[in-house]
Amino acid sequence: MDHGPAHGGEGSGTSRLPANETMDHGAAIDLGGDASLMLHGFVWPVYTDQGGPRGDDKFYVQSMAMATLEKPFDGGKLTLRTMMSLEPAMRHDGYPNLFATGEVAYGEPLVDRQHPHDLFMELAGRIEVDIGENTSAFLYGGPVGEPALGPSAFMHRASARYNPEAPITHHWFDSTHITYGVVTAGIGGPAWQLEGSAFRGREPDEFRWNIEAPRLDSWSVRASFAPAPAWLLQASYGQIDEPEAMHGGADEHRTTASVHYNDGRGLSAMAAFSAKDRRPGDTLTAWLGEVNWDLSDRHTLFGRVENVKNDELFPDHHDPLHHEAFRITKFQAGYAYRLPLGPVNVALGGSLSAFAKPAELDPYYGDSPMGYTLFARFSLGD
Repeated sequence: MDHGPAHGGEGSGTSRLPANETMDHGAAIDLGGDASLMLHGFVWPVYTDQGGPRGDDKFYVQSMAMATLEKPFDGGKLTLRTMMSLEPAMRHDGYPNLFATGEVAYGEPLVDRQHPHDLFMELAGRIEVDIGENTSAFLYGGPVGEPALGPSAFMHRASARYNPEAPITHHWFDSTHITYGVVTAGIGGPAWQLEGSAFRGREPDEFRWNIEAPRLDSWSVRASFAPAPAWLLQASYGQIDEPEAMHGGADEHRTTASVHYNDGRGLSAMAAFSAKDRRPGDTLTAWLGEVNWDLSDRHTLFGRVENVKNDELFPDHHDPLHHEAFRITKFQAGYAYRLPLGPVNVALGGSLSAFAKPAELDPYYGDSPMGYTLFARFSLGD
């Protein structure tokens, strides 16, 4: 077993990242006949304390294990990939995350909390064939996967590598990264990719140990362009059939655009925009900027700024603020001390968060709510 190779430009699902953005698989096993098995994963104990009247504190553990089997053949390559998590061992309502909304737990909409991931985060395959000079076509799919919609999911992009909190804009940008039933076809070259997906629009339910019934009732298209190894531009559009279990009959048309930067020397960043056009309903927009800066082999600074218009903060239909949409901004800054221990990388650190919000929310969240997290991240590979 050896250290795995560095793969540049690969994001979650079929998404792309800058070519400079390499993911170091923790270990590679030569299976013979040019086939290889790459292993990667992390265990991430976290303590968070989210302040204010609607805040909470919790110790929890994030986790992910990924295995990728690659088998080249004449004129192409077959890839089989699985990704799993033990986060279903958490309570169904996950962990505190002020102003985050989306999905359900114990029959109620989640508000000010982030849901855990499912046991199966990905169970999919991809076959790619050369169709011309520097051009290939691919087919990706499986019972659990990610459609061609939005930027690479937050836990798979370097700009969020050491950030322990899911973005409060997660359900604007990358909530489809675990989808039960996906088929994607695409064509691309070293600097570009065009793709389209059919997938299940309904988000995972709160029972996260099982594989839910796949369907193909939604669709999306995405274009990616890399003008240089340090840059990746993405634009996508999707029509999602009834994504929220508590809003039957309500569909979503989602438009996203993002710009990713990675200098190949430790600085990575992303800026992104999303518009969530609900049918019926209003269009809610979100912006996100995040950065990860490896100052040295040991020291990393990271941060995130998000701005979102959200009308799901008061799910009780009898609440006078139920239909109100509020523009929220979250500011987050953090530090990680990185310590390689053989094949395992350890990162110790924490982050602080502050929020800007309308004064109308002060009775519910306090004048100036803040939050902090402390973590120890143990990973095989990056």
